[in-house]
Amino acid sequence: MRYLFLSAAICFISLSQFAVAQNVPPKGFKALFNGKDLEGWFGHGTKDPRTLWKMSPEELKAHHEKTLKDINAHWSVENGELINDGKGLYLTTKKDYKDFELLVEYKTVPKADSGIYLRGVPQVQIWDPTEKAKWDIGADKGSGGLWNNSKGAPGKDPSKKMDKPFGEWNKFHIIMIGERVTVYLNGEKVVNNVVMENYFDRKIPIFEKGPIQLQTHGGEIRWRNVFIREIKSGEEKGFQTLFNGKDLIGWHGAVNNYQVVDGSIMCKKGKGGTLYAKEEYSDFAFRFEFQLPPGGNNGIAVRSPGKGDPAWEAYEIQVLDNTAKKYANLKPYQFHGSVYGLVPAKRGALLPVGEWNEQEIIFRGSHMQVILNGKTILDQDINKIDLSKVKRVPKGVKRSSGFIGFAGHSDPVKFRNVRIKRL
Repeated sequence: MRYLFLSAAICFISLSQFAVAQNVPPKGFKALFNGKDLEGWFGHGTKDPRTLWKMSPEELKAHHEKTLKDINAHWSVENGELINDGKGLYLTTKKDYKDFELLVEYKTVPKADSGIYLRGVPQVQIWDPTEKAKWDIGADKGSGGLWNNSKGAPGKDPSKKMDKPFGEWNKFHIIMIGERVTVYLNGEKVVNNVVMENYFDRKIPIFEKGPIQLQTHGGEIRWRNVFIREIKSGEEKGFQTLFNGKDLIGWHGAVNNYQVVDGSIMCKKGKGGTLYAKEEYSDFAFRFEFQLPPGGNNGIAVRSPGKGDPAWEAYEIQVLDNTAKKYANLKPYQFHGSVYGLVPAKRGALLPVGEWNEQEIIFRGSHMQVILNGKTILDQDINKIDLSKVKRVPKGVKRSSGFIGFAGHSDPVKFRNVRIKRL
């Protein structure tokens, strides 16, 4: 009997230690759920959060305490997991958040229906994608979409179904900056920088800040590793979105050779030419994502006069599938990220074909940097290049301003999340 008691005690201690350990936030993040209890949370439903903001501090405190009876009846903590029985109020943070990154893991059961409210507004959807009764409203497309956006709006449905089988943990990575939301589900980006509509008043933008809510109804759902990182306003401050995700309004040049596919700009197969953003830029930081097909070739034209071959008239930064056999004999300045004909880029940061890469080009004066997936692959002062050793010097090598755009070479390379900041 004593042996059994000791075994149980040891098991309890181990589980408690595991519960705390698994809810340790990564560097830069804070835990919204401490792995032990509901500290920092209260109960709230699908109600306009402005009703909370109208309350005095005393009224709000009383409201928080009043909801405890409901959430304690339907929410519990077990082995470092938040568990809801599919009923009751939604677990809601006492703190409001503005711009943030949110990491969440969840596991659910058949016919459960849940979601994550951002700034108190519904929602990043969680479905049972096998429930045929809800296929007509989007369950067949999977979880992760901004389901309460208007019909046909970008991001209402996820771009890809990434739900894991029942019994396995799913992982969300949600980024919200301003009105725009990006959602990764199990490592795949399923919503790309789209405007989240204000469910409570679609005539106005979503609220500047608000609580995080874990919604639930219809069946048990478990949560763990709920972490948040508040984004300082300066990280994306000053960046302007160049592509609206719907059409090519605001672009010029070879417009007929490009099309919008799944919220991305794509060069039509067999077509080419350069698609330019509307305005000219001198010093800038240009951020975008791109996806290469096998053997894909494109480029980024910078400080271009808006006509001619950008590699000759100005600068072209290579966008290229270096792994294709047809490119086996590339010169150093032809690899991805290089300034074509002038400056070779470092290799090794490009993700496999078909995956989305993130890239930033910073051009200040004569100094250019190219950062690919967080790694600097090019860092060069153009004025310090010995042009006597360059086989073909671009005519525009001394240009200080011009247009920026995508220089297509007949391959269906995709671009999305395109934004720029003047420096």
